[in-house]
Amino acid sequence: YVYNKVNSIDEITARIANLVPGANVVYAHGQMKERQLENIMVDFINGEIDVLVSTTIIETGLDIPNVNTIIIHEAENFGLSQLYQLRGRVGRSSRNAYAFMMYKPGRLLKEEAEKRLSAIREFTELGSGVRIAMKDLEIRGAGNVLGAEQSGHMEAVGYELYCKMLNESVRALRGEPVQENFETAVEMDMDAYIPATYIRNEAQKLDVYKRISLIETEEEMGDMQDELTDRFGDLPKPVENLLWAALIKAMGHRAGITEVRANRAEVRLIMNPKAPVDTTKIPDLIGDYGGLLRFIPGEKPYFLYTDRKRLMKDAQGMLAMVRELVEKIQTLITK
Repeated sequence: YVYNKVNSIDEITARIANLVPGANVVYAHGQMKERQLENIMVDFINGEIDVLVSTTIIETGLDIPNVNTIIIHEAENFGLSQLYQLRGRVGRSSRNAYAFMMYKPGRLLKEEAEKRLSAIREFTELGSGVRIAMKDLEIRGAGNVLGAEQSGHMEAVGYELYCKMLNESVRALRGEPVQENFETAVEMDMDAYIPATYIRNEAQKLDVYKRISLIETEEEMGDMQDELTDRFGDLPKPVENLLWAALIKAMGHRAGITEVRANRAEVRLIMNPKAPVDTTKIPDLIGDYGGLLRFIPGEKPYFLYTDRKRLMKDAQGMLAMVRELVEKIQTLITK
């Protein structure tokens, strides 16, 4: 039973044990001591444990032929290649195997999550790895640069931008409204990266960077924190900062902000001129900060928070202030 939240894995294990009182149910995660984790795995291989509740530490390198069923909790939160790896933990002998991808009843899945679950259900035959990888590329996007084998317009602008331009052209020809698209950039005075000593494998590091860039909500950020801690150990400060920067970027985009610039003295939030802002609320927002916050109109309007009282003494204080301001600006957006 794959459950990827270390802080509550003991609770879910107790619930499962109550459902199957005759079974020996044990949990395992990457924050356990090495010897303790090794003993649990040995007991599981020897059949002394009936149900193993585990985080994604079982994703690779574990070969237990007598295991024939895997249940993945909240499967919509996993990447397609990750689901494929997890599913590969069962069916490694002549016995029939079963993989159950579970998600909360009544929960509205994101389009990407639906595509991932559909793909993992579709590609079941042996040797589907390449097809899974291609589908994953299609769902998540191939990045802005695919390499020297591109040609024509796609080579000039990159795969993602090419598809975006093509989609906008089709919508225009159909007479459909073309959505206003813009990017949000975040530039803050702090270290925000994954150290080489934290994730040594470059492929894993690139995948984690990609997944962090897709964070949209605080819940998703918390899930990523739990997973990284379980797989690679306690989060270094630059990784914590990177996660917060990703969340602030997503929040800023929803607030119509194109640039977030912050240091220990000021925060500058540059707005998209076409953002649907209720300008009648701006004076009240400025008044809440007693002269520390100003709004400067113009071709690129922006909010400027000046820390005259030295309120932002460290990176955490700066992050907290940036997040607070972005949340306040988000309330100005009309639906």
